[in-house]
Amino acid sequence: MTADKNILNWGILGAARVTEKLIPAITQASNARLIAVASRRKGAAAKVIEKLAPTDNDIQAWDDPQALLTHPDIDVIHLPMANEEHAEWALKAIAHGKHVLIEKPMALTVKDIDAITQAAKEKGVTVMEGFMYRFHPQHDAVREIIESGVIGEIRTVSSRFAFPMKPARLYRVNRPIANGGGAMWDIGPYAIHTARLWFEDEPKAVTAVAKLNGHGADLSLTGIFDYGEGKFAQFEMSFEHARRSVYEIIGTLGGVTCHATWQPADEPAKISWWTEAGQHETVEVPAADQFVNEIEHFSNCVLNDTDPLLSLQDARANCKAIVAALQSVKEGKTVSLA
Repeated sequence: MTADKNILNWGILGAARVTEKLIPAITQASNARLIAVASRRKGAAAKVIEKLAPTDNDIQAWDDPQALLTHPDIDVIHLPMANEEHAEWALKAIAHGKHVLIEKPMALTVKDIDAITQAAKEKGVTVMEGFMYRFHPQHDAVREIIESGVIGEIRTVSSRFAFPMKPARLYRVNRPIANGGGAMWDIGPYAIHTARLWFEDEPKAVTAVAKLNGHGADLSLTGIFDYGEGKFAQFEMSFEHARRSVYEIIGTLGGVTCHATWQPADEPAKISWWTEAGQHETVEVPAADQFVNEIEHFSNCVLNDTDPLLSLQDARANCKAIVAALQSVKEGKTVSLA
């Protein structure tokens, strides 16, 4: 830890694209300091630092990830490696007593999340899944609209995430679903998380279909969670659609829409709601950087020994829902989550 006990030292394990958001976020956060970036690709860490923090001479670049794990001054590790590597490296970081912020998905199996949970408990460290979108205040605005009762009881949630695949991103679909490839493991965790967020219970069953490529990765996937009693959550993710990051909640009296779940940091967010009685309103939420908010929240949790907004139980439930949806695709039938 730094001499200032209100600031945590961070390290980034990997030079993935998300570091374009995380390096600036950590350097801007009031309670975090970026010590180093480490990547197995020679020169990759130095390149990303030069691009994103060219004037910060204190950030070190290492070509050995192990050096990041063993560095005594690093308190927290951000882990944005390939989906299928999250569990392995999270467990390594935890074993070295590091707190870990793991990019979604936390792991590809519930068993791995259980192992992470047990290891974190034994080592007394904080671990959270990196759903940065939850740290934008627009979702609090959605919650306030729902809790006001203006749209009635929630009956349906529809969550859609997509962007057209570019050649530079083909690494996302060059391996089968079982090895972390495809839209579901890449952008699907957002769709599943937002589909689960607004009901008090977890889904009872899921039905899903997908289009697969020659590698066995899903290019597009859609499905529906059954919550029972006429309550449903529809989800969709695709690398073949125009860019979307939207969710809509329909109740017995009206509905509310979040138009840009991945809200740009320099733009105010707009939340729309309507009712059967003819009301139509738009709520503007001030601009906010969800990545900076996420870093500051996680650092605060570590510094003050408080529970993160996103629990390990939530990560487990999200993984369970994803795995069941993929099982439905594979077997061509409805799968129970009970």
